[in-house]
Amino acid sequence: MKTETLTPSKRKIINLDESTFKTLSIMAIENGTNLKNYIEHLLSDIADNYEDARLYAKLSKERPEGHVMLNEQEKAEFEDWLGV
Repeated sequence: MKTETLTPSKRKIINLDESTFKTLSIMAIENGTNLKNYIEHLLSDIADNYEDARLYAKLSKERPEGHVMLNEQEKAEFEDWLGV
């Protein structure tokens, strides 16, 4: 895991309960980094995916037909249409 800082950053002090601290510390070690860098990376990922998640939630609410699975014939017709 690598962390690139291309924009100015903001400094914040956060409080973690003991259980969260231990769990995140273990996760950081498993990812080959320190706790600070691991938390920064997690928060960056959350922020980066925020708009995608909001868009997905909006589409799921407004266009629920997208959750209906195709049957085999519909799937084959769609794949033929795509040329795959």
